[in-house]
Amino acid sequence: MKIPQQQLSAEALLGVVDAFILREGTDYGTQEFTLEEKRQRVLQLLASGDAEIHFYPENEHLDILPVR
Repeated sequence: MKIPQQQLSAEALLGVVDAFILREGTDYGTQEFTLEEKRQRVLQLLASGDAEIHFYPENEHLDILPVR
């Protein structure tokens, strides 16, 4: 189920983004980025419509996926 970012409070959105960024196995390549840089990149992708927040009720999992 797609969750429009506009339906989340700023605090909730930041929590979703942080959970995504800090998830084990998330790879940003060989270049190091600060947490704030990662946050801004993900927020930019969500705002531009290049990524979406998805919720899976069967396992209560949230994910941020690219739009293809």
